[in-house]
Amino acid sequence: MKYQALLEAEFGAFEIVQYEKQNKEYQGMVIKTAKDGCTIRTRLAKKTEKKEGYFVAFWEKNNQNTNVAFDKKDSPDFLCIVVNDEDLQGLFVIPKQVLVEKGILRSEGIKGKMAVRFYPAWCENLNKTAQKTQKWQLDFFKDYS
Repeated sequence: MKYQALLEAEFGAFEIVQYEKQNKEYQGMVIKTAKDGCTIRTRLAKKTEKKEGYFVAFWEKNNQNTNVAFDKKDSPDFLCIVVNDEDLQGLFVIPKQVLVEKGILRSEGIKGKMAVRFYPAWCENLNKTAQKTQKWQLDFFKDYS
């Protein structure tokens, strides 16, 4: 399935609220579901050859034109990371509160992250840090393979 088809399979009909040009390499956009009006920031993760997992960037420019992590105050309800690797396909749908707890969104006293590596269930032979990350990420992963 293609990127938008996977989003539709998971969320049903949606409208694209905004394309995030700064992250167009990852097909960055914010969508709004027709069913319940949830807002979701989406990205298509990329496979990297040298490391297990799938890499994705998500950042914005601040008033000083510097790249910064997204702020929790104006972030959508969920972050959805789509993994599309030939026959292996799935997505991570992570609630905003978890993104805050994991230090991914910028919040009071927390710098946030501008990129993260994601580890679907089929990623094996991970180092200890990656295993720890995969453990919490899998709570939010749905396999469409």
